[in-house]
Amino acid sequence: MAAEKDFPAVVELNVGGQLYTTALSTLTQPADSLLAQMFTGKTRTPVQRDSRGRYFIDRDGSLFRYILDFLRNHKIILPENFQEKARLRQEAEFYHLVGLIALLAGDAVTSTTRITNSEYENGTTGRTPGFLTIGYRGTFAFGRDGLADVKFRKIQRILVCGKVSLAMEVFGDTLNTSRDPDRIYEDYSARFYLKHVFLEQAFDMLAQTGYKFISCCASGTSALVGPPESEENVSTMQTEHPDLTSQSEHNGWKMMVYCRM
Repeated sequence: MAAEKDFPAVVELNVGGQLYTTALSTLTQPADSLLAQMFTGKTRTPVQRDSRGRYFIDRDGSLFRYILDFLRNHKIILPENFQEKARLRQEAEFYHLVGLIALLAGDAVTSTTRITNSEYENGTTGRTPGFLTIGYRGTFAFGRDGLADVKFRKIQRILVCGKVSLAMEVFGDTLNTSRDPDRIYEDYSARFYLKHVFLEQAFDMLAQTGYKFISCCASGTSALVGPPESEENVSTMQTEHPDLTSQSEHNGWKMMVYCRM
């Protein structure tokens, strides 16, 4: 299997008969796109070459110019009276370019308009009503003094459930779709998750795009109401299970529903 070092620093492309030349570093960002996988040797089959040795991609060559512009500038510029927005979105979905898909979802992407990811996340390009559910599993550790010795939550992953287009609109490049890569734009998925584990960052992005918290449910320790375990109970547990040393750990799932009207 080829590796990134096996590709030249300057790459010549033949996309559906249209010729392009670009830097390898441009094609490999963002790292979770299909182009990045192709040009780091992570795809199952090697990239094909045409009769002159150029790398060949059997896709729409005329629309690839906008794909390349997005990879270079992280923004989208469409000409006046652009009539192929749906086809361009289809190309963005094929290349797994979540940021470009989010930009194209806004009705304001017309004419020679420049829209950045931050502008889209701030909700300046039009908003579609809907629901998103955020889930996480938190771990808490209590010492002999109960809450006085509590360790801050440890979150392994933040899950995102809801309509694919809404999730991409809100979370953009921070959304990881690798567990459900073939889900089409108008479908729903419960298998997306974020590339970070900062709940506050997720909440900020939801608030910036007009979502409001409406409901919450929890299981395990997350749903526990009342004082922490007594020192006597913790001490007994440590005697019976010395491998826990001075702490006991608890965890549970919490799901939060956000709505935008």
